[in-house]
Amino acid sequence: MYRKILIPLDGSELAECSLEHAKAIAQGCNVADVIVFRVIEPPSTQTLAALAEAGDDSVRKAEMQNKQAARDYVSKVENNLKTQGIASRPVTAEGGAADEILSYSEKNSIDLIIMSTHGRSGLSRFLFGSVAEKVSRHSHVPVLLISPEGCRTFAP
Repeated sequence: MYRKILIPLDGSELAECSLEHAKAIAQGCNVADVIVFRVIEPPSTQTLAALAEAGDDSVRKAEMQNKQAARDYVSKVENNLKTQGIASRPVTAEGGAADEILSYSEKNSIDLIIMSTHGRSGLSRFLFGSVAEKVSRHSHVPVLLISPEGCRTFAP
């Protein structure tokens, strides 16, 4: 049923809650391709202003470090999945998180997106938005959302 699964991660512990669920589905369904996905969002104007004050080269160095950290992170997660017998690969993209997740899933024939919510509600959700909510509302493929309460380790 599922041949390609996309696992968007932001580097947080809450985002990684989706990994155990993704592993179970990937192994149970003999998924051929699991994509560990990280979006590198552009720095805020406040961050850019602070880096600009530090010197012309600071912005470029910070962006390069951020991109390398994202690549290292998805590679580490991908290697962990491979050691468990799950065919996976790391991918990074630059832009807005929800838009990049949706765009990648459409362009790459993804069958399922598995991602965690961060459990925001009320004013916090209004101010910061919800990547998971936007993806689930606009995706053309099924989206499995893992709530923070659903973050548990499955027995092997």
